[in-house]
Amino acid sequence: MPSPSLRLAVVGAGAAGLAAARELRREGHAPVVFERAAAVGGTWLYDAAPAPGAAAAVAVDPLGAGAAHSSLYASLRTNLPRESMGFLDFPFAEDAGVDGAGDPRRFPGHEEVLRYLEAFARRFDLYGLIRFETEVVRVRRDGGGGGGRWAVTSRKLGEKGKRDEEEVYDAVVVCNGHYTEPRLAHIPGVDAWPGKQMHSHNYRVPEPFHDQVVIIIGASASAVDISRDIAGVAKEVHVADRSAPAFTCKKQPGYDNMWLHSMIDRAEEDGSVVFQDGSSIKADVIMHCTGYLYDFPFLGDDSAITVDDNCVGPLYKHVFPPEVAPHMSFIGLPWKVIPFPLFELQSKWVAGVLSGRIKLPSRDEMMEDAKSLHSKLKVYGWPKRYAHNFADYQFEYDDWLAEQCGLPPIEQWRKMMYAANSKNKAARPESYRDEWDDDHLVAEAKEYFKKYL
Repeated sequence: MPSPSLRLAVVGAGAAGLAAARELRREGHAPVVFERAAAVGGTWLYDAAPAPGAAAAVAVDPLGAGAAHSSLYASLRTNLPRESMGFLDFPFAEDAGVDGAGDPRRFPGHEEVLRYLEAFARRFDLYGLIRFETEVVRVRRDGGGGGGRWAVTSRKLGEKGKRDEEEVYDAVVVCNGHYTEPRLAHIPGVDAWPGKQMHSHNYRVPEPFHDQVVIIIGASASAVDISRDIAGVAKEVHVADRSAPAFTCKKQPGYDNMWLHSMIDRAEEDGSVVFQDGSSIKADVIMHCTGYLYDFPFLGDDSAITVDDNCVGPLYKHVFPPEVAPHMSFIGLPWKVIPFPLFELQSKWVAGVLSGRIKLPSRDEMMEDAKSLHSKLKVYGWPKRYAHNFADYQFEYDDWLAEQCGLPPIEQWRKMMYAANSKNKAARPESYRDEWDDDHLVAEAKEYFKKYL
């Protein structure tokens, strides 16, 4: 007997939302995708020059999300090779794009990733499922229909006087991303410090920092890229890394104007910024490359999840809140992963569970599993905010999802390529995108994808 087709709300049309929409429809469901922007892509949709209202918001609140959704900067290239990045059955192949505008590099710029996602949406006929420029403002349990149904209130952006619309869905799949709400470092005394602060969310190009002294806080991919971007025009760049030893202060190889420091200790009214080793500089700008917060402003208490120290929970396998499973799910929470294949596998799992083809454990069993994650964090001495950090076990998780869906494990060449890239990046941070020695894996990947081309 075929499973019933469910009417499902998908929040977001980035990579996760597109993957979810495809898999839900493949399973026979009827997804409706809500997207605030006017196009697909999510975080890969570059805001080159925000509209006047957005520019004003950024000027007033350079530390906040402002009106810009994307966190991309102009020079951004992927930090993963394209062969490993793509969806499992839709190769991220070299493509000349429209009018020859493609980027054939193994580590392409952000424009190429957006072209890939647009091609994915066209190939699987997803555009007709998406309501563009439509924001989900509220998701609440529907008291009238029983079961696990949700009342979803949405608002059409840019249409003054139009009333919010409420509709009832059988389930909600949350795919709103986690690169929008800035996370800030705590700096004692910074409120009286006279310089400018901003978050990398609002960084686009280096020119505004010409001849300035800039402090970058962070050691992630964005901090590495932006510090090198700005070093070409700034007077000095100082990178503050909380993982660096307390007495670190050293010039960075290949740069005459960039230094690595330990974390900032405090900021002072005279414009000085003091590091943990006691050294200080007078800076014009502090840029927080300190990551982002999980944020679900449309969810109420009845969603059965909370965000505590950037840990979303309780969740079974980082996807289902046990209390309301399977009628609410989250795609794309893990970080330090190859994202697109993970989104695809999570989406296949959610789609199969919603159709009843794949069974979840009991609510109590799911809750116990969610609690075990926090026990593991305590054993390793990790803070709660590391709950969704998959650096050490992403492929174990991917393979578990694949098994649930009746699929083979992640391809071995993809796992080996990820490991080779990590090693190359550590050894050659300046050039790993353009120098590599895993051509044998590239050949294996191309052979694998022949059946999909």
